[in-house]
Amino acid sequence: MKILVCISKTPDTTAKIAFTDNNTKFDVTGVQWIINPYDEWYALVRAIELKEKDAATIIHLITVGAADAEPIIRKALALGGDEAIRVNADSHDSFYNASQIAEVAKQGGYDLVLTGKETIDYNGSSIGGMVAELLDLPYVSLATKFELAGTKATITREIEGGEETNEVELPVVVSAQKGMAEARIPNMRGIMAARTKPLKVVEPIAVEALTAVAGFGLPPAKAGVKLVDPENVEELVRLLHEEAKAI
Repeated sequence: MKILVCISKTPDTTAKIAFTDNNTKFDVTGVQWIINPYDEWYALVRAIELKEKDAATIIHLITVGAADAEPIIRKALALGGDEAIRVNADSHDSFYNASQIAEVAKQGGYDLVLTGKETIDYNGSSIGGMVAELLDLPYVSLATKFELAGTKATITREIEGGEETNEVELPVVVSAQKGMAEARIPNMRGIMAARTKPLKVVEPIAVEALTAVAGFGLPPAKAGVKLVDPENVEELVRLLHEEAKAI
């Protein structure tokens, strides 16, 4: 079985958020970059678990990004990927990125495409569905469990108020979230091996981006807490009616 795992570079969750160029670009000064946690902890680790059950399984990693994404993809290789592909483009448009991933997937003949449910920077949750549509494959989102028997996958996903279990024949595209696998850290052997694992750079196909960033903005600062004397019920009621809705 061949698995393609989508990997995205995102800022560390503790990074200070600021913008430049009239708030049209993210300020990367001093930012620590990490593998998007949903891609790493759930999609990639579940692929590694599948390979541990079947040594014939091949795991390829793909990222759409400039050369500065290579340390991130190397870390993913250290965790357990066999080889990586970097599409040499830097775009924040979901359709553009999904088109690049789909093009590589078409050429690779993959049985399973795994991605995190979303990235922690843009939270778009759209790449998986777009890739599936472009490949004309079934898509299961928000997966918490993935089991494989031959060419049939049993996938559990979250729905409003409960869970849903799907059975689907491979190939399939799946987006993963918490519950799919347990996070791992690369060991020294994996880190050393990652240095020599293939990392292929391919040029992007011509695709017109459908969106552009008009501007970024930070959320408003939290309002201060107002303390009300427990005996002053009328004032509490007034605040709830007149001010609570605006907070």
